[in-house]
Amino acid sequence: MQDLTLTLIQDRIHWQQPEANRRHFEALIAQAPSSDLILLPEMFSTGFSLQSSQLAETMSGDSIHWMTRMAKESGAVVAGSLILEDDGHYYNRLIWMRPDGTFAFYDKRHLFRMADEHHHYTPGDERLVVTLNGWRICPLVCYDLRFPVWSRNTSSFDLLLYVANWPEKRRLHWQRLLPARAIENLCYVAGLNRVGEDGNGIAYSGDSVVISPKGEELLNAGSDAGLFTVQLNHEELASYREKFPAHLDADHFHL
Repeated sequence: MQDLTLTLIQDRIHWQQPEANRRHFEALIAQAPSSDLILLPEMFSTGFSLQSSQLAETMSGDSIHWMTRMAKESGAVVAGSLILEDDGHYYNRLIWMRPDGTFAFYDKRHLFRMADEHHHYTPGDERLVVTLNGWRICPLVCYDLRFPVWSRNTSSFDLLLYVANWPEKRRLHWQRLLPARAIENLCYVAGLNRVGEDGNGIAYSGDSVVISPKGEELLNAGSDAGLFTVQLNHEELASYREKFPAHLDADHFHL
């Protein structure tokens, strides 16, 4: 199985300005090296906003068309979450857009009650696992990181992704939980956060990372804005799982 090249775009987000953000991220995607997967932050088109009814797009709206074009032009899967309305409900929905125009999606399960997200969005109830170049990938969103049961690997994925707007004041939790998810799940973990300040005056420090199944940092973006690319080695993952098969002793339960 071939290695996987992953590009994380850690940058600022124009507050509640979808068109400006599409232009901004389009320019960055155009600079990205050849990649299999390009990750955008949580709510990349608006920033983390509770104005769901005012800002929601539809599944046939401008941002979905834009993601379709970005995936086709870059030749990579483009993934990130945005505010979407579907069947009368508002979702913080991650779109997994493939270069051929087909897509999958995941609705954020754990809504951040400390910011009243659960009063403005509908939670998802199904986890998504997608395949890319033979890699099994589970994409999740921000606050999901705090819930190891929802993130648990039952030998179903090789890479766990989190796209986020994770505030600087809780950066220590982000820095501790991401390696934990990699170690306990015997998988690679990538966490993409934003930088800058949002319209509510909340600061974000970035700290996007990619972690090996052993808990080693393969990439650390620090607080810099920009593109960060890493290659993941599937042979190393398979070898480690064979030598240290802790998953065989995991407790069995159903969520």
